[in-house]
Amino acid sequence: MNEEKKSAGSPTGQIFDWVILRRLYDFVRPYRTRFYGLIGIILISAVLAPITPLLIRRTIDTDINSGDYGGLALMLTLMVSVLVLQSFIQFLNTYLSGWLGQHVIRDVRIQLYRKILHLRLKFFDNTPIGRLVTRTISDVETLADVFSEGMAAIAGDLLQLVLIIGVMFYTDWKMAAISLSTVPVMLLCTYVFKEKIKDSFNEVRSAVANLNSFVQERITGMNIVQIFGSEQLEAEKFQHINAQHRNANIR
Repeated sequence: MNEEKKSAGSPTGQIFDWVILRRLYDFVRPYRTRFYGLIGIILISAVLAPITPLLIRRTIDTDINSGDYGGLALMLTLMVSVLVLQSFIQFLNTYLSGWLGQHVIRDVRIQLYRKILHLRLKFFDNTPIGRLVTRTISDVETLADVFSEGMAAIAGDLLQLVLIIGVMFYTDWKMAAISLSTVPVMLLCTYVFKEKIKDSFNEVRSAVANLNSFVQERITGMNIVQIFGSEQLEAEKFQHINAQHRNANIR
């Protein structure tokens, strides 16, 4: 029973829960070749990000000012080549992250369903079925989106940001410092927004679970609802729960 309670525990609220990430990596291990390939693609994408601005600077400062049309043609060719390479790398990034995410989430969903099959009957008596449906479908789909789109994008953007900032300070550290002077304010605003959205996200999850539980229980017991003539009452209850779901999503 303690294990069942633990599985039904609430989220920690941390941005990166390293225990969960470590457990997710166990699901990644069967596909580690593609995973490391994805990391390599992210690194290449990060390296390519500051190349185009550097080429543009050289084109304006050197080739255009000196009237070197041969150098200008070469720079344009290089910029087009970098753009084509970036597009191809982005395609590989999207494909591999989506492929890896869906395969990992498939394994997570299978293990989760096997776990549910071996839970005690008392757990099902105390837990609404709609909440289980939400955890096995909606929450897992959210995890799939984060894994296939969010993690790769965050890693790539962070690497690009580090490289771009490095190039900025190498080029002109004074202008770079002025440009980055607003970063602390942005980080503070992001932190405040994160705290607000965290509560809203948990509220949305609860609203989805309540809605699924209500619909599942009423459809399963529809004969009882009709025998007692409670259609109108149940419709009003559904409107109330549905309104809570709407308010949680637009708050």
